[in-house]
Amino acid sequence: MEISATRPAGTPVSQELPAIIQQIGNTPLIRLESPNPDVEIFTKAEWLNPGGSVKDRAALSIIMEAISSGRLEGKELIDASSGNTAIAYAMICAALRIPLTICIPENASRERLQMLRAYGANLVLTDRMEGTDGAIEVATEMAMDPKYFYADQYNNDANWMAHYTTTASEILEQTRGRITHFISGLGTSGTFVGTSRRLREEIPDISTISFQPSSPFHGIEGLKHMETAIVPGIYDPSLADSHIMVNTNSAFETTRDLARNHGLFVGTSSGAAYFASKVVAESIEKGVIVTIFPDRGERYLSEPVWRGK
Repeated sequence: MEISATRPAGTPVSQELPAIIQQIGNTPLIRLESPNPDVEIFTKAEWLNPGGSVKDRAALSIIMEAISSGRLEGKELIDASSGNTAIAYAMICAALRIPLTICIPENASRERLQMLRAYGANLVLTDRMEGTDGAIEVATEMAMDPKYFYADQYNNDANWMAHYTTTASEILEQTRGRITHFISGLGTSGTFVGTSRRLREEIPDISTISFQPSSPFHGIEGLKHMETAIVPGIYDPSLADSHIMVNTNSAFETTRDLARNHGLFVGTSSGAAYFASKVVAESIEKGVIVTIFPDRGERYLSEPVWRGK
């Protein structure tokens, strides 16, 4: 049975929204090479979202829920981010003419900071040594000012609901229900939590597998080492049947391999996702694995993964 590699008909976005926002979601599945001939590996090509990452889905869900509830009316949106959600917010807020302030670590890649400024976002650069957790603390304090609406992506149910209603539905349609293993990394955990919840409802015996960096000091952008980080309120560890730790070198090597030998220029979290998928493929007899490639590689050109390479 063939599996769709084109954009499926997904949940429509309101026709009243700007055209660029209507392009969010319905990303294709791309088949990847598998170390096991009896295991198929596919990835959701989330870098094809208009903002360049999977975070377009969560950002849109958070903003639309805030608009519909009236909580954003007359206010400026503020949140903390390591980069991708910030860019997604910036794109959507620019299209909807909503003022935006982003708290982001000062060592975020030059490319991401330039993109945010291009979209017109106000940036508050936080201590690089405190990472995203430090940005969260600054955003939480600033959000006490009533002029702000605090989006709080790490604790906002609209984050994981975006994937429950769209990402999982697309995967079910594209694989025609044949998926046996779902693999996703942990950052805010929204992608893993929302997608896994819906997939489990439809396919009770599916294996849902999460992965994270193997060390608190790592270079895999967008992912959290949960044992040493502020754990997102939306994270539900009970959804993971198993868990894989990925070291930075493996993620970097796989990211470079994807670009040079597969023509897929993606970020380091995508490299980690493919690495984890191959680990699983080698450990099972047969199956259909679907993972997520969160973003494209251009926003990391100044990062260590490409430095001197």
